[in-house]
Amino acid sequence: MGPRILIVEDEEPLTLLLRYNLEAEGYVVDNVARGDEAEVRLRETVPDLVLLDWMLPGLSGIELCRRVRAREETQRLPIIMLTARGEEAERVRGLATGADDYIVKPFSVPELLARVRALLRRTKPGQVATQLIAGDIELDRETHRVKRGGRELHLGPTEFKLLEFLMQSPGRVFTREQLLDRVWGHDVYIDERTVDVHVGRLRKAINRMRRPDPIRTVRGAGYSFDETFSKTG
Repeated sequence: MGPRILIVEDEEPLTLLLRYNLEAEGYVVDNVARGDEAEVRLRETVPDLVLLDWMLPGLSGIELCRRVRAREETQRLPIIMLTARGEEAERVRGLATGADDYIVKPFSVPELLARVRALLRRTKPGQVATQLIAGDIELDRETHRVKRGGRELHLGPTEFKLLEFLMQSPGRVFTREQLLDRVWGHDVYIDERTVDVHVGRLRKAINRMRRPDPIRTVRGAGYSFDETFSKTG
């Protein structure tokens, strides 16, 4: 089971977007829409990280952050504050209240995911794997290196991100649209056939020496990382 993240956000579309992307990364996600509800939830169960909106009904994010830091059980709980307030004075106020990081709306989802990983790695190093290993393939997130059978593979940045994303959810099938959204970003407008091109490049790089192909093509659906490839090879 991955790290547990609580989203405290009253904008439902943003909550759904964050939940989808965090769960795709392997996190266990819960969410509430009010600050007072979040306070009750945090007294019942302490997650590994909180994504906290500044402006909330019931209890503001700033006040909730103060109360969280005042309790011994949640003093060190990692908090990333989400807000439309981008002025320096407001950022300083948010950090001074006890937030560990601060991200201004609208933000890039890949950037937020990177900040979540970085904060968890710093505060709970045992919770975030820096390496993904499947069969004879090893992917190192920190050094951006990939090895197969002990030999280093040379992947382009997009192929690396594509392999990393697929390895995070072995067996799960992703459509080309989902891969475009998660690997390239939802603000990038490119043809879905681009996914096929990069999957082809990835396969060429990792399947040399006639090794078993871990990338499974699901006709009419998309692609997945076959978690059983090492058993069939």
